[in-house]
Amino acid sequence: MINDKTINKMNRLLLYIPLLLILFLCALITLWWRPDLDSNYLEKKYAQESSRFLSIDGVRLHYRDSGNSDLPTLVFIHGFGASLHTWEAWAQDLQKDFRVIRFDLPGFGLTGPEPTGNYSDDRVNEILIKLLDTANIQKASIIGNSIGGRIAWYFAAKHPERTEKLVLISPDGFESPGLRYNNQPEIPWYLNAIKYIFPQFLFKQNLELAYTNPSVLTKDLFERYYELALYPGNRQAMLDRMRETVLKDPQLFLQSIKCPTLLLWGENDRMIPLSNAQDYLGLMPQATLQVLSKIGHLPQEESPNMSLPFLRAFLK
Repeated sequence: MINDKTINKMNRLLLYIPLLLILFLCALITLWWRPDLDSNYLEKKYAQESSRFLSIDGVRLHYRDSGNSDLPTLVFIHGFGASLHTWEAWAQDLQKDFRVIRFDLPGFGLTGPEPTGNYSDDRVNEILIKLLDTANIQKASIIGNSIGGRIAWYFAAKHPERTEKLVLISPDGFESPGLRYNNQPEIPWYLNAIKYIFPQFLFKQNLELAYTNPSVLTKDLFERYYELALYPGNRQAMLDRMRETVLKDPQLFLQSIKCPTLLLWGENDRMIPLSNAQDYLGLMPQATLQVLSKIGHLPQEESPNMSLPFLRAFLK
């Protein structure tokens, strides 16, 4: 039988539980709290001599232009959460035979957030056209990975006169659970916390999914991804971009593309599975598929030496 003394002790203990929970949450917030990093520090660390900053409709676009301007031009578009650095190994090799243009999409890398708040593919198309015009490039081969792939095929459909060839690396674009055509996606409320709380271990767990071999994600590579996510305004931009990702049915766009097209897909892609390649092949009879054995979502990082020859063979 429980006496009054025991009941009083239990009641006092129950009073302490909310306080302990509050203290625990405060400790976690203190541990995981991450303010934005200084932009000057990040630019000094991640911009190179070949880096340039171009003002386009209020966007301070970070891009690199390497190789010979008299050679055929390649334009690279990275995926969500990445930056132009993802193409480094390929760019170092390709700039011997091509003019290589790569840039940080608004809201990523050193470009920083889009001042208009417009992260639509149409807006990126406008920026890309103005970048090409500024660089005096009339026509280029467009190469995109993940959402960069979606932006690439949308550009090719809208601007065939500016597109020489098209390379899609695990491209995004078809609807999936929670992301339907012509519908604005619902973003869980708790994701808003990433503007303030940004645990490294959670970020790393998500990033590791992009690779078949997690050891590819070295300390320096992870640090680059993590620190560039902390560029002022980039975390809010990620949320804004996710909210504005209203997919268009790709059928009419893909069917209209007539230029030579290469699909590069990692056999072990856990972000956008290889089975999605059939959706593209069914709508793009001119496209060819190259499956990359034992590779994940980022072949340009995971195995540049293995994946690059397929790209070179297609570009010849």
